[in-house]
Amino acid sequence: MQFPESMREKQFDFRERSFLFACEIVGFPRQVADHGYIFKRLAGQLVDAGGSIGANLEESAEAQTKPHFISKQFIALKEAREARFWLRLIAVSEPSFASQAAPLIAEASEFAAMLTTSLRTARSNNERGRPP
Repeated sequence: MQFPESMREKQFDFRERSFLFACEIVGFPRQVADHGYIFKRLAGQLVDAGGSIGANLEESAEAQTKPHFISKQFIALKEAREARFWLRLIAVSEPSFASQAAPLIAEASEFAAMLTTSLRTARSNNERGRPP
């Protein structure tokens, strides 16, 4: 599993990048789920969390208020951390998945870092979110 070259260069906007991440997340668990009941459950959890990052970023882009924006960004942050958890658990539980999970773990970590920064900025900027 490889991210597109342009994604590795980080030239996509945040929402597009989260969509591509969700696409990769959907592909990876198909292989994981084939390893039995427990891995099928883990794969489902991963798809839910990984897809939710992008869904919440899409909603935050159209937020009507600053608190709504912050709320959706915060949910996306929680989902990024959760996706990273499931990826790490899958990689440790089945070492044959470790190399495939590694770039996804790195991307989930980058989402968590970017969202943390975004939230700090939104919370600290009193002018942001005020009507013109």
